[in-house]
Order: sequence, then C-alpha cells, then structure tokens
Amino acid sequence: MIKVGVFGANGRVGQLIIDDLKDTQDISLSSVFVRNELNFSIDPSVLVSTNINSFFDACDIVIDFSLPEACEALLEAAIKNPKPLVIGTTGLSAHQLNLLKQASEIMPILYATNMSLGVALLNKLVYQASAALKGFNIEIVEMHHKHKKDAPSGTALTLGESAANGRGLGLNKVRVSGRDGNIGERTEDEIAVMALRGGDIVGKHTVGFYNDGEFIELNHTATSRNTFSKGAIRAGTWLANKKAGLYSISDCLEL
Repeated sequence: MIKVGVFGANGRVGQLIIDDLKDTQDISLSSVFVRNELNFSIDPSVLVSTNINSFFDACDIVIDFSLPEACEALLEAAIKNPKPLVIGTTGLSAHQLNLLKQASEIMPILYATNMSLGVALLNKLVYQASAALKGFNIEIVEMHHKHKKDAPSGTALTLGESAANGRGLGLNKVRVSGRDGNIGERTEDEIAVMALRGGDIVGKHTVGFYNDGEFIELNHTATSRNTFSKGAIRAGTWLANKKAGLYSISDCLEL
C-alpha cells in the first residue's frame, strides 16, 4: 500500500484528493501538512502535522496542490529528505521552477500544470497542429473561476509552449498577454494567451489556429475538479517507484 501525504490539504483540490483516496486501491492517505490547522474533519488515523519532517516520515509520496511560496518550502524540505513528489501547483516563478529541477536530480518529481487526461492529449494535438499549420495565427483563451489567483493559467502557458515548440519557437519570445490601444498589426509568430475570470468555471481552454478563409479551434472544458484530483492520484501511483528525474503527465499516461 502506497502511503500518500497531501500538501495543501485545505485547498479545493487538496480536499478532493483526500475524499478520492477513500475509494482507491493500493494507495491511501497517511498524512496531511497544514500551516496552522485543518479546516475540516478527517479520519483520526491520518497524521495532521505542522512539522514538515514528521509529515515526510509518515508518507511514501507527496501530492502538492498549494501556493507557489508553499511549494517552494516543500521543495527545500524535500531536498533534505527526498521523497517522490507530484506537484500540481501553478504560477511558479523562474526560481521555483529551477528549484524543482534541482530537486528532481535526487528524487522523482512529476510536475504538471494540469493533471487531466484530456489536457495531456490536447497538448499533443496542439503541438501537431502548430507544426502542420505553419501559416495559421495561434490564439489561446482560458476561462476560470473568480477565485483563481494566477493568470494566465499554468495550463494555458503549457499549451502555449506546446504551440511554440511545434513552430520551433520559444514561448517567452513570442507570447502576448493582452492587447490594448494602438499596438499595430499582429506579428506572424506571436502567440496570444488571454485570461478570463468569473463565476465558478472550473476551467476551459481554447487553442485557435486562424488563417484567411478558415480556422480550427481545439477545446477542453473541465466540469469537475475531481478530474484533477483523480489524475494526481493516478500520477502518484505511477511515480512511487520511479528513479530520480523530472516527469510530465504525458509520461504517466504514455502519450
């Protein structure tokens, strides 16, 4: 039985992971880490700890859906106490991403901005479409609930990277994050990534390829956050016995 520690248990996805683990085989919840206190009741057999070392000692793998600063603290602690990590926290800074890569040299880490099968497949399709549709303009629009803190979403940026890679470009060189005022015509290579926020939208991503006379749009809509929690649990089961390295959700799903 794989023992899971949940980091970021008070968050929306963290709570869903805890609920979904009740119905899984070969993997179970053993510990949760909280900064102050857990804001809901939990099985008394599960360790609830504010001590990161005790939290690590009680689990075989860690699933993290927290905030960037908390994820950074997790990575720093994991470097001292290596443990397989499934990280779904988005909005990581360049420093935090570098820390993640550094940690992956001594432990297996699966990092994904989206844990769903559909988005993993969408990234592959976006790469293929971008490579095939050379003359088409690429625009990405993402929609999320009003409480989401980072914008654009990590998923949208990953889709942008897939599109840029299909053209042999770096997203950091061609990305546009909004158009306002007299900015001139659209350049050939630019990839716009636009964010919309409102209501309780779980997540919707559209990648459009636009040309004179025709266009193609690839869409993914998440209707439940359980898509992400169940995907993270699946990733944790897969990662538990892997060698040190940085893995993606596509590796887990063998896409």
